Amino acid sequence: MTNTNQTSTSSLRLTAALISVTVSAVCLLAASYLFRDPGSLAGEILLDRHTTAFPYPFTIQNAMWVMFFIGCGELWVRFRESAQQMAEVGKHYLPEDESAMLRSQDLGPIYKNVRADGKKPSFLQRLIGRCILQFQSSRSVDQANSLLNSSLELLQHELDMHYSMLRYLVWFIPTLGFIGTVVGIAFALNYAAGVADPQDPTLLAEISKRLGVAFYTTLLALVQSAILVFGLHVAQDRDELSLNRSGQYCLDNLINRLYEK
Repeated sequence: MTNTNQTSTSSLRLTAALISVTVSAVCLLAASYLFRDPGSLAGEILLDRHTTAFPYPFTIQNAMWVMFFIGCGELWVRFRESAQQMAEVGKHYLPEDESAMLRSQDLGPIYKNVRADGKKPSFLQRLIGRCILQFQSSRSVDQANSLLNSSLELLQHELDMHYSMLRYLVWFIPTLGFIGTVVGIAFALNYAAGVADPQDPTLLAEISKRLGVAFYTTLLALVQSAILVFGLHVAQDRDELSLNRSGQYCLDNLINRLYEK
């Protein structure tokens, strides 16, 4: 079942990445057309449209935009899965009558119900299934409760692993921005060194323009990274909230109602 979960998640993330790359390509083509004017400030800031450092469209800014859209795709996957996990709590897998007690013979139908759909099991389904199996084998409420706590810790670690790629992108985009700035400064200095007439009055203006484009790269990278970091924290809060609600539901309606003479 774990391999199935990993395959399903990997497939969804791959699909989101492919869609993100496609969307980024379309957006970059549209932006290239809109900001095609050589004097466009937006073209310099967002795309490095008229630089001589790299042949367009193979610029640092465009690479950053592709990484940014891939990060947005990762966020979409996390928001989608957290919404599904939230919805599971409302499916009433367990009896919620406060006076109802559950014995071993009552748990068989509940276990079949949480495993009936054959789809990727949610956090709540996995917690209920594990606790039922543990209680049926040991007839111990304490052991079922201990297993619930251990499962919550494992699921928390699993959630944390889902954000590894997004955390890498949040680090990688500013790194690309700094690389673009260093490369831009180097090209600007090389341009100044290669000018035949250092007294040319247009030299200072041209060097300043090239240095400005170089620093725009870092500025854009920091803005993109800030947006992704904000989305990461919101998505992670939702994921952790869905896991907490699943654990609370299992504790209130299963663990606290188990009874065996």
